[in-house]
Amino acid sequence: MNWGRIFRHLVYFPGRVRRVFPATTLNAIEQAIRVCEDSHQGEIRFAVEGAIGLLPLLGGVTARQRAIETFSALRVWDTEHNNGVLIYLLLADRKVEIVADRGVNRLAGSPVWEGICREMENAFHQGQFEAGVVGGIRAVGACLATYYPAQGGAKPNELSDRPVVLQ
Repeated sequence: MNWGRIFRHLVYFPGRVRRVFPATTLNAIEQAIRVCEDSHQGEIRFAVEGAIGLLPLLGGVTARQRAIETFSALRVWDTEHNNGVLIYLLLADRKVEIVADRGVNRLAGSPVWEGICREMENAFHQGQFEAGVVGGIRAVGACLATYYPAQGGAKPNELSDRPVVLQ
């Protein structure tokens, strides 16, 4: 049992998420997703969570497991071409996870997502949260554009571009 991790989550101030991601930053992230999705047929969601509760912590729930739960709860898997991607940030762990639907994951794979996650985490360690997220969105978008290029004309927006702040 990782007592340091449990302590970080238990003392995590809930208002810190809004301090790190104020409305202006959330709007910039939403805009970045919207612009990025014009270059491909995929769908990107961003979710940030400050900390997780005591019972999941005691159960050993990892950031990856929470990302997969969030991917399901936000129905990122529910796209016509199985090309939805979730970028998930767990602030108390300072951990980024990318969960991609089976269609795009089969083409891109874990090493691509891991590289993007580490770049984002590096930006976060320097206090550059907005730049880190926007950079991650652009990197995921470039990957999606490779495998699911824009077809021309308007494409339906299957998932909301608005970032999700989990409490």
